[in-house]
Amino acid sequence: MAKLWRITLKRSYIGANERQRATLKALGLRRLHQTVEKEATPAVRGMVEAVRHLVEVEEV
Repeated sequence: MAKLWRITLKRSYIGANERQRATLKALGLRRLHQTVEKEATPAVRGMVEAVRHLVEVEEV
C-alpha cells in the first residue's frame, strides 16, 4: 500500500502565480485550512514541491 499524505492549505494563494493556483486546484485545495488526502506518488510529490510555501504536509 502506498503512503498517504494529508495536505492542508495553510497560506492564501492571493499573489501566487497562475501555475501555482492551477496546482492547488489539481490537488483539490480551494479554501484556506482545507485538507485533502492523496497517495504519495511522484506526480503528487512534484505538485506539493511546487506549492510547498503554501501547504503543510504530514504522513498518515
